[in-house]
Amino acid sequence: MSGQVKNPFTWVEIYVEDMNRAQKFYESVFTIQMIPMDMPADLGDLQMVSFPWTQEGNNISGALCKTSMMKPGAGGTLAYFTCDDCSIEASRVEAAGGQVLQAKFPIGQFGFAAIVMDTEGNVIGLHSMS
Repeated sequence: MSGQVKNPFTWVEIYVEDMNRAQKFYESVFTIQMIPMDMPADLGDLQMVSFPWTQEGNNISGALCKTSMMKPGAGGTLAYFTCDDCSIEASRVEAAGGQVLQAKFPIGQFGFAAIVMDTEGNVIGLHSMS
């Protein structure tokens, strides 16, 4: 493979039952401000609130999504969020209405991870190098 290696992820959608509750959870845990997105009428009942992102640089983003077409829950795809120290974000989870499933643990040369559940039953990972 020649040229620059590209991250294969471009967008992540986390499905929710209660948009306000889920948005408050993610904003509280990651201390961010999420961005409401306008949806075209032909997308039915889809509601989306985007995670912050920038057009420049190498990054991916995603959104919380509410629709009758998809449901949240454990056992599906596991998205990991980048953190400076994943124990900090994990420490905010319970106060934000979620549950810590596995506190910060080492993953060898790849740093550390923690596994948590959000208010909608979605399981997400937290990753940091320290």
